[in-house]
Amino acid sequence: MRRDLSSWYSPSLGAEMPIVSYGHYGFSLLLVPTAGADYLEYERFQLMVELEPFIDAGKLRVFSVNSVNKESWLNDEMEGAHKAIRHNQFNNYIFNEVIPFLKTNTSAETPIITCGASFGALHSMNLFLKRPDLINGVIAMSGVYNLEEYSKGFYDDQVYFNSPAHYIPNLQDEWYLNNIRRSNHIHIFSGSGDYEDPQASRDFSAVLHNKGIPHELDIWGPEWKHDWPTWRAVLPHYLQTRF
Repeated sequence: MRRDLSSWYSPSLGAEMPIVSYGHYGFSLLLVPTAGADYLEYERFQLMVELEPFIDAGKLRVFSVNSVNKESWLNDEMEGAHKAIRHNQFNNYIFNEVIPFLKTNTSAETPIITCGASFGALHSMNLFLKRPDLINGVIAMSGVYNLEEYSKGFYDDQVYFNSPAHYIPNLQDEWYLNNIRRSNHIHIFSGSGDYEDPQASRDFSAVLHNKGIPHELDIWGPEWKHDWPTWRAVLPHYLQTRF
């Protein structure tokens, strides 16, 4: 499996930001880390081993970025407004820097699917919904889609506009809605085991349904916990059966 490391100084974040890619061909799968983790998290937890057959076959090329959650929502010493500012800078980094990098290293026509587990599921879903003209779909695993779960009581317009459970019910702009509805790949997964929150997935599925947005809600049983063995099983299964 081909593995390439890159980095650049991000104008959006004011920091050197690394990115790793795996593979050589296929659609682009953009992985967003969980919680406070980094761009090599999915590799460390052996997910890339499970994806290797699909990568080597040219079905997809995987890219994984760093998070800045420790500099935003997970930083208990930072004011809520400043957390939101950092979060928006991360969004700009993805839209203005990472997406062009992916296009340069694939092609302008290559589809991009965001993917993440846990907190990464919320980010992946939010990134897709905010820019469905740049991103073609999302695989969200074991997520909650209400940013207030992480904002620790802080709420302002920027929490609202990065919390899909809040802004999607009020979204009326047909440009956004039509671009979102055009996707064939909006996948919401949850297990029902320890530390999973399947009701959060059901609730957000209802939000999408009420807006006429086609999607898949996939709830697995109580043996599937909020942990890496679950995600190592789910993602290859989706690549085999949905793509």
